[in-house]
Amino acid sequence: MIWIDASAGASGDMLLGALLALDPDGLPVAQAAVDEAVARFGGEPVSLSVQTTTRAGLSATRAIVDVSDTTTHRTWSDIRPVVSGRAYDAFAQLAEAEARVHGIPVDEVHFHEVGALDAIADIVAVCALWERLGADHTVVSPVCVGSGAVSAAHGSLPVPAPAVAELLRGVPTFAGPVAHEACTPTGAALLRVLADEWGPQPPMTVDAIGTGAGGRDRHERPNVVRIFIGESSSLDPVLQLETTLDDLDPRLYPDVLDAVRAAGAVEAWWAPVVMKHGRPGVTITALVPQAALDNVAEALFRNSTTLGVRWFPVSRRTLARDWVEVDVDGRPVRVKRGWLGGELLTVQPEYRDVAAAADELGRPVREVMEDARAKRSSDATDGGDSDVRTH
Repeated sequence: MIWIDASAGASGDMLLGALLALDPDGLPVAQAAVDEAVARFGGEPVSLSVQTTTRAGLSATRAIVDVSDTTTHRTWSDIRPVVSGRAYDAFAQLAEAEARVHGIPVDEVHFHEVGALDAIADIVAVCALWERLGADHTVVSPVCVGSGAVSAAHGSLPVPAPAVAELLRGVPTFAGPVAHEACTPTGAALLRVLADEWGPQPPMTVDAIGTGAGGRDRHERPNVVRIFIGESSSLDPVLQLETTLDDLDPRLYPDVLDAVRAAGAVEAWWAPVVMKHGRPGVTITALVPQAALDNVAEALFRNSTTLGVRWFPVSRRTLARDWVEVDVDGRPVRVKRGWLGGELLTVQPEYRDVAAAADELGRPVREVMEDARAKRSSDATDGGDSDVRTH
């Protein structure tokens, strides 16, 4: 279980600093991931370093990204081939948000500051270190976005910047006490792809805390992101929220489920039912933490034809989970494993990774799925397999 405290905002370097505080041996891993991405598009050298500092009297880890001066404005088309996994998802979210706020096709988006080398380094490094955590479930606090105005490539923009506001639609946010840019587009995109749920710290036994420093030292409160790692209780109390519909276009079902999950649902599904007068319909069901109830209900109201929702408390028991990365003919594929008391019970390759590898290799998805599942390892028996990396 991981909880990210973004109550002072978030940026790429703040998240990177927090992860480096948790993983002191992670700097070479992060640097290697950045070097590989930069080399793919022939960019200028980028170096990462780390220092211990303080923010409003609180000790924190500062991640420093050193890049050469550049005026190159890279597009999503430039960046798409050099990133993968969560880094790809983060940049895709950024591109789509920028395209919506500027009213242009996504492939025409010029990232400006967001696409600069330091932001590429932040996103790639954060995602590389995140994989090492093996997070099974991540909750992100309400996000401080700030207020006022900020200078950008398009001139003076209101805070939250339009891209940040777009990225954090459906997410609990607040302005905070000081007029400044508390959450950057890079930070918002990373939080979006890391979060499984939004809300206050869940019941958990905290084992480690990483504190990442922002660039400015503000006296009003520490300018930091904190990442808490620990164990959740074995029984996970949630709410089961439902609505039943007979007038929604079936083509919209996947979009409704996506919106519900983005609003904070742990899981969501639909099932066919027979309604009054024998009409066919569906029940849309979501498992929702108490803190996300209002957001999920609003997502259903906005994205479906429902006039009302119902909910009741339930509990669920979950397996401990981790991730390994396996090599299938030179292509990386992440595999999620489920454990019960040290016994490996389930092995499931990440479908998006499998599909991408199958497309690159010209092989059937089913075959790549089977190869990835076969190459998974348990900590006890396969730790020395050179084709497997445990996170």
